[in-house]
Amino acid sequence: MMVRTRIRRILVTRTCALATLALAACATAPPAPTTPATPSVPKAPAPYVEPPPPPVNLQGFPPSYRLGFGDGCSTGRGTEKKDPVRFGNDGNYRVGWQDGVAQCKVK
Repeated sequence: MMVRTRIRRILVTRTCALATLALAACATAPPAPTTPATPSVPKAPAPYVEPPPPPVNLQGFPPSYRLGFGDGCSTGRGTEKKDPVRFGNDGNYRVGWQDGVAQCKVK
């Protein structure tokens, strides 16, 4: 009879130990501290960014014409892209944009 009681005590002790370990494994860690969001400051657009290469050679044309041609080509392919300030004030950009639309228009 004493052996059964001893075995029962060992089983109960081990079962409690396993249950405690299982429950401890399910505990979650506290959430990581969050850093406050910094307000984003809008960046000024670059004065000139070389557009992706168009399907024609524009070597020798002024940079503003090439930029207008690239924007016009994007517009002709379906993505509206035009700098209205440059279009109104820069003749090279305006002519390049018009030529780019005509050259790259989806047929």
